[in-house]
Amino acid sequence: MSENRFKHYFQKVQNGNDVRGSAIATEKEPLTISRPLAAFIARAFAEYLSDKLQKPASSLRVGVGHDSRMTAEQIKAGCLQGLSVSRAFDCGLITTPAMFCSTVLPGSDFDGAVMITASHLPFNRNGMKFFTKDGALSKAELGRILENAAGIAEKYAEEDPENLLSSDALPAGQGEVCDFDMKTIYCEHMKEIIRSNASSAEDKPLSGLHIVVDSGNGASGFFVSEILEPLGADTAGSQFLDPDGTFPNHVPNPEDKAAMEAVQKATMEAHADLGVIFDCDGDRAAVVFSDGTPVNRNTLIALLGVIVAEQSPGSTVVTDSVTSDELAVFLEKNLGLKHLRFKRGYKNVIDKGIELNAAGETCELAIETSGHGAFKENYFSDDGAYIAAKIIGRLARIRKEGKSLESLISELKQPAEAAEVRLNITAEDFKAYGQQVLEDFKALCEKDPRFHVVSPNYEGVRVAFDDEEVRGWLLIRLSLHDPVIPINLESRDPGGVAVLKERIRPFIEAHKELS
Repeated sequence: MSENRFKHYFQKVQNGNDVRGSAIATEKEPLTISRPLAAFIARAFAEYLSDKLQKPASSLRVGVGHDSRMTAEQIKAGCLQGLSVSRAFDCGLITTPAMFCSTVLPGSDFDGAVMITASHLPFNRNGMKFFTKDGALSKAELGRILENAAGIAEKYAEEDPENLLSSDALPAGQGEVCDFDMKTIYCEHMKEIIRSNASSAEDKPLSGLHIVVDSGNGASGFFVSEILEPLGADTAGSQFLDPDGTFPNHVPNPEDKAAMEAVQKATMEAHADLGVIFDCDGDRAAVVFSDGTPVNRNTLIALLGVIVAEQSPGSTVVTDSVTSDELAVFLEKNLGLKHLRFKRGYKNVIDKGIELNAAGETCELAIETSGHGAFKENYFSDDGAYIAAKIIGRLARIRKEGKSLESLISELKQPAEAAEVRLNITAEDFKAYGQQVLEDFKALCEKDPRFHVVSPNYEGVRVAFDDEEVRGWLLIRLSLHDPVIPINLESRDPGGVAVLKERIRPFIEAHKELS
C-alpha cells in the first residue's frame, strides 16, 4: 500500500491530545492549519463519535466554540463544514471548559464538542480541542482521528498535496447547523458552584465583595458580567475583558510575569478583596490576594488543598513533578492529605487522578503548577472558572467569619530560592540522547554521596540535598515535546541554587550536545 500523501500535514499539527498550528503564516512559521484542514479533522471526529457511540453520524449532536483569536471564524467554518454530516451547534465565543460542559450539562448534552483555541500561544497560532462525555481525547485517540483525516483527504483533496491547506475539497453533508446559547447554561452552572461554596442560598452571596478580573482579551470576559455581577460582586477595576485576538495588553497566560504584574497592579489600585486572571480560553486561572500577593503554582495548589481537605479529608492530591517540598509538607502534615507528584503535562496529571479513583483511592484534585486544575466533582475538567468559583465562594463564606483567604495558608512555607534551567539538545535523535543523559545522571548520583535520589519518582531524576552547603532539591527531566532538558532547582537557604548549579556544572559540560 502506498504512503498517504497527506499524512504528514495532519501529523504536524498534533500536539499531545490537542491540534495546534500556525493559522497565519509569518516569516518564521509557514501555514500549517487552515479552514480546509480543520474540515477534514472535524469530519474524522464525527466518524470517531459515530463509531464510539454506535450512532449514525446524522443523529450526532456536536458543539463548536472558539476563543478570541483572529482566525477563529475561518477555522470554525471549516469545523462546521466537516461536521455537516451531523447536527452541529455553533456556540460562538466561549471558553474551553464550557465546551466540555456542553457534553455533560442538562440543556446541551452534546455527543461531542470542539473548542477552537491555541490557549496562550502567539496570535498567529490556532488549534482544536476535542471532548466527549468522558472528557478530553487522549493523545492516542487524537492520533487515530488525524490518521483517518488524512485518509479522508486522500479521497477528496486535489491531486497536488500542496493544495490541501487552501482548497475546500471536502463536500458538505446534509446536517443542519444551528446557533446555540451554551454560555447561559454554563454561567448558571458556575453561579451555583459559587453559591454552594459560599454555603449560601442568597440571591447575591457576593454582595460586599470587590473582585477584579483580568481576562487578557481572551474568551472569559463574561465571567464578570454574567457570573460575578449577577451574584452581587463589585467588579470595578476589571480589565482587558473585551475579546481581541491581537492580545494588545499582555500575553493571556497566568504564568507570564507581565500578565501577573498587570492583575496585581489592578487589584491593589482598586483596593479589591481578590484578583483573578485567566488564560485565553479559560481553562487556567490564578488569583491575587488583596495585597497583591500572587496565588499561583504551589500557593494555588495549597489554597485548593485547604478546600479539598474540608470536603474530603485524607484524599489524594495529584500534582506534576516540579512542586516544592514545602507544598508536600503543607498538604500532608498540615492538611492530612496525601500528595502524589506525577509527570508534567496537565492530561498526565488529570488522567492519574482518574486512574486513582477507578482503583478505589479517593482523589478529589489533580492540578499542574501551570494552573491546569481539575476536580473530581467537576468531571475532572480543567476549568479555570471552576477554580476561581471555588475560591470566591470560600472567600464569601469566611468573610462572614471574620477570616481571610491568606489565613488559610499562613503555615505554607516557601523555598528561599527557585530556578529553572533549560538545556537545548543538539543531537539529531534528541529523545535517545536525552534518555542517555538521564541514565548518566543516575550513575553520577550513585557515586556522589551528596546526591540522594528521591523515590518514588515518575519523571526524570529528582535528587534531594541536605548537607552543610545546601538544603534543597533538583529535578532533571526530558521535555514532553521539545529537544530540551529542563532542570528545576529549589533551595531552603539563600544562595543554595548557585551551589546546586555548580554541583551539576561538570556533568553538563561533559555532555557536548547540551547547550
